[in-house]
Amino acid sequence: MYIKADDVCVTFPVFDAHQRSFKKTVFKAAAGGGLSSFRKGFAEIEALKHITLDIREGERVALIGHNGSGKTTLLRVFAGVYAPTRGTIAVNGSVTSLLDAMLGMDGEATGFENIRMRGLFLGLSPKQIETITDEVVEFSELGDFINMPVRTYSSGMVLRLAFSISTSI
Repeated sequence: MYIKADDVCVTFPVFDAHQRSFKKTVFKAAAGGGLSSFRKGFAEIEALKHITLDIREGERVALIGHNGSGKTTLLRVFAGVYAPTRGTIAVNGSVTSLLDAMLGMDGEATGFENIRMRGLFLGLSPKQIETITDEVVEFSELGDFINMPVRTYSSGMVLRLAFSISTSI
């Protein structure tokens, strides 16, 4: 499993930007993105600029940045939702949305039970699930809450459990 991005850029067209009342918003767009060009009735917003990275199996990566800095756009490129405007992306393995991982959580089941259910849902064998369970529990940092029903978790705890499951598979 790996994800490799080489000089990835993504631009989005904004048509008739000069005629819209939020023109200044488009021009000021952004903490991370910015206006790359402006032609008659047509502008381009640079959502990602020259991203190069290499994520290997077993590595966990956090994307941190201001609103509008391109975090979600980069994840959508990884998932194949968006194609890079420039550069190349190579993904060997499967990319799972964290939102998708959370959809299968059963509030009445414990954290342990949810690990097993999510593993089965994602096609793992019981032996494979057993292999990753300790890693998921440790990485989630839920402590004794792992034995409690997920409905008793805060939203952050549910997110940590879902993230731990997704990144351990």
